[in-house]
Amino acid sequence: MPELPEVETTRRHLAPVVEGAVITAVEVRRDRMARRNERPGDLAERMMGRTVQDLGRRGKFLVAPLGGGMTWVSHLGMSGRLSLHAPGEPEIPHTNVVIRFRARPEVRFVDPRTFGFMAAFTDDELAAALRAVGPDALDDLPTAVTLQGALAGRSAPIKALLLDQRILAGLGNIYADEVLFRARIAPERPAGSLLRDEVRALRQAIPVVLRAGLRHGGTSLDDLAYLLPDGRAGDYLSRLSAYGREDEPCRRCGGIIERVVVRGRSSYWCRGCQS
Repeated sequence: MPELPEVETTRRHLAPVVEGAVITAVEVRRDRMARRNERPGDLAERMMGRTVQDLGRRGKFLVAPLGGGMTWVSHLGMSGRLSLHAPGEPEIPHTNVVIRFRARPEVRFVDPRTFGFMAAFTDDELAAALRAVGPDALDDLPTAVTLQGALAGRSAPIKALLLDQRILAGLGNIYADEVLFRARIAPERPAGSLLRDEVRALRQAIPVVLRAGLRHGGTSLDDLAYLLPDGRAGDYLSRLSAYGREDEPCRRCGGIIERVVVRGRSSYWCRGCQS
């Protein structure tokens, strides 16, 4: 579930703690979490003793250069979150990776479904891992003209293409629905059918929705799979206009929010004001 606002909120909380910190221990509780390296032990071997130079983000990836041609990469998957803890604090269930630092709080990767991962990549491995990741939906948003070119001739539903990380990196199910609602575009519309003004409205809606999610700490759903690193819930849930609001009145026109399935993903929209 964590999408760009949740990952960026996590980055902003973690950066002051980990930047400039020396890694003293890397403990992998479940080998699956280190599956993107050739061997699970590579994660610890490649990170131990290195200093976190920076903590950046590319779409849904957290990217931390460690020097010497090595980069620490984290992806939260569907249910993962990173949390900060004092050394020795009891671990909660599904704590799968623990990163310890010299004289700093430790970072714990909690992921019940283990779809997320942590890796330590060489420069070549990092380039390969990010090769299929498109421009960042917030920091590197393409122009409307470029976006229209990427959608031209495509018969796939626009909702499905918004989720395609090769076209835009960072959007997931929640924020794609919110973007389409704001742009007044139905999720099942063939992407290539969007007119110039509709693509422009779509492009304008993306940063507005993402920044709103950021302002409120991201979206924590009822399962609380996503929490901020300090344990608080994100506060954007009550401000959602479409996602998760099936059978509730549209905040814009008073119609009823409907749920449809687009390419296997639940999508929420208003028939009255999205076309």
